[in-house]
Amino acid sequence: MNREDHIVHGFKATLVARAIYMLSSALLMFVLARYLLEPNEYGTLYWAIGVLAIIQLFADLGLSRSVARYLSEYRETDPGQVPYLLKTTVAAKLVLISFIAYVLLLYHEWIATVLGEPEAVPFLAAGVLYLVAFSFSTFSQVAFQGFNHLGYSAIVQAISGAGRLLFAVVFVLAGLGALGAFFGYIVGYALAGVIGIGILYYGFYRRYDAADEYEDGLSRRLLEYSVPLTATQSANVIDKQIDIVLVGLFLNPAAVAFYTLSKQISDFVLAPAASLGFTISPNFGEQKAAGELEKARRIYETSLTNVLLLYIPAAVGLAIVAGPFLTMVFGSDYAAAVPVLQVLAGFVVLQAITNLTSDSLDYLGRARARAIAKGATAISNLGLNILLIPWIGVVGAAIATVATHTVYVAVNLYVVHTELDLNVVRLARTTGLICAITGVMAVTVLLVTPLVSSLFMLGGAIALGAITWALLAVVSGLVDPGQVRSVIS
Repeated sequence: MNREDHIVHGFKATLVARAIYMLSSALLMFVLARYLLEPNEYGTLYWAIGVLAIIQLFADLGLSRSVARYLSEYRETDPGQVPYLLKTTVAAKLVLISFIAYVLLLYHEWIATVLGEPEAVPFLAAGVLYLVAFSFSTFSQVAFQGFNHLGYSAIVQAISGAGRLLFAVVFVLAGLGALGAFFGYIVGYALAGVIGIGILYYGFYRRYDAADEYEDGLSRRLLEYSVPLTATQSANVIDKQIDIVLVGLFLNPAAVAFYTLSKQISDFVLAPAASLGFTISPNFGEQKAAGELEKARRIYETSLTNVLLLYIPAAVGLAIVAGPFLTMVFGSDYAAAVPVLQVLAGFVVLQAITNLTSDSLDYLGRARARAIAKGATAISNLGLNILLIPWIGVVGAAIATVATHTVYVAVNLYVVHTELDLNVVRLARTTGLICAITGVMAVTVLLVTPLVSSLFMLGGAIALGAITWALLAVVSGLVDPGQVRSVIS
């Protein structure tokens, strides 16, 4: 199987798994928000998850992505080092998780009280289990990425999504409320983690014969490379979660629900871009090691064009139909989330580019540059949130996210350009054509949106926009129907 076919195969597997994960997440989001939880309960649940996502950073410190990078390299050049890399990483993670879990168990009540959410105390207490389950679930996914066996990553991700849906709904219906939904998350991630670690051990670790000795300095380089990755990962999580925490601190759990729901919808839309970025990134490390940067450039430019072709129209369409979509699907209680979702539609395009680019920079060995950019924009995002949330409410958090992420994306693209020498003129010309097509599509959707009075009519408006986009994309030459059929088949 050549590299292009391998990428397409991996993309299909990852996209199917992410589709299962995102569809199960969307269904869980819908059931919890519409039927099972009040906005305050929904907000408390995801506020606690946001806090734990920040705490979880200290239970990993970039080790997962660091070992993935070295697995990608050494499985080709010196396979005997693979068992040593895995053992070092697992041992370090066990030490970190044990320490962080102990600290959280001691101070969970104090954390909830200081951050102004005392009702979240039981969530943070149970967060000890959440940290362990989530950490090993995500570690196995990233390790499989390093081995460039994305089908296994897909399996782990799909199991975690389906498990969360099943157990969260069962526990809520059993009368455990929002805390029951949280335990559903724990069980889903635990199942995925056990299966993922099992596959990693029996399918990979035991398959490699360890070299006579650990390469001198490799463990040090593994830990050193985790430092910039820690900075990037920390900034990334803080960038994504601190706004949720601050909305809860400055406003109330209902505002957290409005903001979280809007971000979850944008994450759902971003599934294809995340799948593509996860799929292609290991190839950049292999191609750089082999001196095949021309191939890497071609893959990246094609992927970026496809991402923009999909997400610029998707973001504009999302902003147009945000009002009827939220009120019809989740109820009038969530009408206050409409302007938030409209602002975050811009974030959809930015995050799509980030999903494609960020992991690729790690595999190109540019983690430090990305870490500096992410750290600076994360600090800026924190400052803007503190300034804007008390001033203009929950919409301020969305504005801060879009503003700072714009800068981060620009820096990422520049760093990729320095590595791969992108054809900027061609990319700019293609982006302009995509924007023109999007303008025509937007006018079409705007004309019919005022007539929407039911979910069926809303679906029709979205379908009309999609058909307009598809026809114009084919006529303009941006989309080749033959290539689309080959990818699908």
